[in-house]
Amino acid sequence: MSLRLSTVILPYRRWQEGSRAAWQRAEQLGFHTGYTYDHLSWRSFRDGPWFGAVPTLTAAAGVTDHLRLGTLVTSPNFRHPVTLAKELITLDDISGGRVTLGIGAGGTGFDATALGQDPWTPRERADRFAEFVPLLDRLLTQDAVSYEGDFYSAHEARNIPGCVQRPRLPFAVAATGPRGLRLAARHGQAWVTTGDPKLYENGTPEQSVQAIRGQAEKLSDACAEIGRDVSAMDKILLTGFTPDRARPLESLGAFVDFAGRHRELGFTEIVIHWPIPETDFAADEKVFEQIAMEAVGQLG
Repeated sequence: MSLRLSTVILPYRRWQEGSRAAWQRAEQLGFHTGYTYDHLSWRSFRDGPWFGAVPTLTAAAGVTDHLRLGTLVTSPNFRHPVTLAKELITLDDISGGRVTLGIGAGGTGFDATALGQDPWTPRERADRFAEFVPLLDRLLTQDAVSYEGDFYSAHEARNIPGCVQRPRLPFAVAATGPRGLRLAARHGQAWVTTGDPKLYENGTPEQSVQAIRGQAEKLSDACAEIGRDVSAMDKILLTGFTPDRARPLESLGAFVDFAGRHRELGFTEIVIHWPIPETDFAADEKVFEQIAMEAVGQLG
């Protein structure tokens, strides 16, 4: 399988002041998927403009024709499966079946407290995620769902006519721990990783590759436990959070080398951030576009 190249377009600009043009350009450049973050605010962007993921993707669906669209990632931090399912079914319909849901357990950032709650512990996040994903799966595949869980409930929730994509839009499950990887194996059409966060500050690219190899092996074990062939799952690497940082975007050759090393680990899709000046995602736009147009061909 040839490697696919996708991009993340952060929702920090007004639609008519650069955001619309970026989504259209992403399609022109041939990216496989255009993703955006599903946060209420995020890190250094907290005190500046930041727009909602689902409305942004809906608008992007209206100005593109074949670019796939998705979240990296949606989490339970401020989402409920019942309302999220309705929004996703609508987005999938408007886009003509071009949506992928990237989904993860969430973290301790601004989303974790925006609704007035205390941040959940890692155990609490894992417990909620373990309930959230299967319920969302049911809501997207069944006309009517009733459910009473420890964290979420649904009472005769109707989702007719369901997704354009059947049996539902694909899940790309972000996970590195054993419980999350089991969820990915059971419910995911794809697995997402950003690498090992412990290596970001002081690790080396070589250590990062080894850590990601270990994550992939654990995913394979989780699939084997339920009799699933791990090779049937897409494996997505969201870049920018490994010790390499922005170096893979410094030149076409640097990116091809980076992508080749990760393709050898079984990755089928690599996601790069749309350049944002004066941030951690700053990059030369000409080099970025050259990578978009030429890198996959050089990888063979």
